[in-house]
Amino acid sequence: MPAYLKQKNTGGNKSASPQVDVPKIVRDVISDIRENGDAAVRLYSEKFDKWSPKSFRLSEDEIQTIIAKVPQQTIEDIKTVQNNVRTFALAQRRSLGDFELEIRPGVHLGQKNIPISSVGAYIPGGRYPLLASAHMTIVTAKAAGVPRVIACTPPILGEIPAATIAAAYLAGADDIYVLGGVQAVAAMAIGTNSIKKVDFIAGPGNPFVAEAKRQLFGEIGIDLPAGPTEVLIVADDKADPSTVATDLLSQAEHGPDTPAVLITTSRTLGEKALEEVERQLKILPTAALAGTSWNAFGEVIVVENLDEAYQLADEYASEHVQILTEEPRKALEKMSNYGALFLGEKTCVSYGDKVIGTNHVLPTKGAARFTGGLWVGKYLKTVTYQEVTSERESGELGLLCGRAARAENFEGHARSGDVRANKYNGQKFEWLGDLQGGIKTPVIAQ
Repeated sequence: MPAYLKQKNTGGNKSASPQVDVPKIVRDVISDIRENGDAAVRLYSEKFDKWSPKSFRLSEDEIQTIIAKVPQQTIEDIKTVQNNVRTFALAQRRSLGDFELEIRPGVHLGQKNIPISSVGAYIPGGRYPLLASAHMTIVTAKAAGVPRVIACTPPILGEIPAATIAAAYLAGADDIYVLGGVQAVAAMAIGTNSIKKVDFIAGPGNPFVAEAKRQLFGEIGIDLPAGPTEVLIVADDKADPSTVATDLLSQAEHGPDTPAVLITTSRTLGEKALEEVERQLKILPTAALAGTSWNAFGEVIVVENLDEAYQLADEYASEHVQILTEEPRKALEKMSNYGALFLGEKTCVSYGDKVIGTNHVLPTKGAARFTGGLWVGKYLKTVTYQEVTSERESGELGLLCGRAARAENFEGHARSGDVRANKYNGQKFEWLGDLQGGIKTPVIAQ
C-alpha cells in the first residue's frame, strides 16, 4: 500500500481563474477572425499584446537585423540543438518506409507516407521565450518533408524575441510572424488575406492557445491537446536527494499548476528530498512559480519495491518520467505509459526539454495511455493504395465482395463486385438482365 509523505493540496491553489470563461473568449475571437480576417487579428493583437506593427510578417531584411542582435554563442547553441533534433527526426523518418506487396497474384496493395502540405508552428512567449519549441516543431516538420512551415510567436513586453526569431529562421521556417495568442492560431487555421491557411498546427501554449487548437481541430490537424507540464521521478535508495529535488523543481517552475511527483522505495530518500526541496525553494529565482506548483501539486509516495513503483507510475501516465535507480533501463521493460523516459542520473528532463534531440511536445493529463508525443510521423499522412491487374483475381474478389456486402445489406456495394465477377469470371446476375458480360447502358433494377 503506497504511503504518502506529501499529497496534493489544490484547495488553496489560485492558479485557475473560475471567473474567466476561456472557451467562450476563444470561441468569440475565432468567430470574429473568421468573419473579419486581418482586421480582427490586428484588433486582438492590440488588445491582448499591445502589438500592432505595419506587418506581422517579418521580411528577410528584418529577420537578419534581428538575428544580428543575438549573441554568437546563442546562435551556435541553437545550431547544435537543432542538429540534435534534426538527426533524431531524420532517423524517425527513415524508420517509416513506403512499401507495396502482392497479396495475391495480380492484387497489389501499397502504403505511402506523404508530408502534410502546410504547417503552422506556434512558439510561445509570455512568461518565457521558449525558443526550444521552434526546434521541436519546425525542424521536425522539415525533416518530415513539409514544404511550407510558418511560425508565429508573440512579442514579449512589446519587444520582438530575437533569440526565438533566430531559432525559427535557422529551423527552416518559410515565413515568420510576430503574432501570438488565439489570434495567431485562428489566423493560421482559418487563413486571412495576409496569412495563408495551414493544414496542421503544432506547438504548446497557454490555456487560451490550447483551447483555440481544441476548438479548431477538425478544420485543421493538431499535434496534441496540451495541459500543464508534468514530471514523475521513480527513485530507489541509491538516488541523490539533492538531484531528486533539483529535478522536481526544474519542472515545477514551468507554471503554477505543474504536477511534480516522486515515487520511491526509500522513506529516507523521500524525507530527505522533501527537506531539500524546501531548502532549494529559498534560493531558486523562480521559486514563486515553482513553490506554488510544488505546494499544490507536489507528491512524495513511498512504495514497497520497484515493481510497485513502476506500476503506480504507469497509472499516472506522466508526460516526463525520470528513472533514478541502480538499473534504470529496466523501466523500458516494466513501463508502458509515459510521454518520454529519462534513464539514470546522467540524464534529466531538462535535457529533453531543451537540447538532447528528442521532441519535448509530449502528452499530458493521462494522454500517454493512448498516444506518444510530437514526432516526424505527426507531419505525415500514412495512406494506402490498391491495384488489381489480374482479370481472374478481380472476378474472384467480385464474388467475395458481393457475398460480404450482402451479409451487411449493402446491395450497392455488392453490385460493384457483381459487375467485375460478371465481366471477368462470367458469373451471371439477375439484376444485370441482358447486360451480362459488361454494362453498356444504365438499368434500373426492379
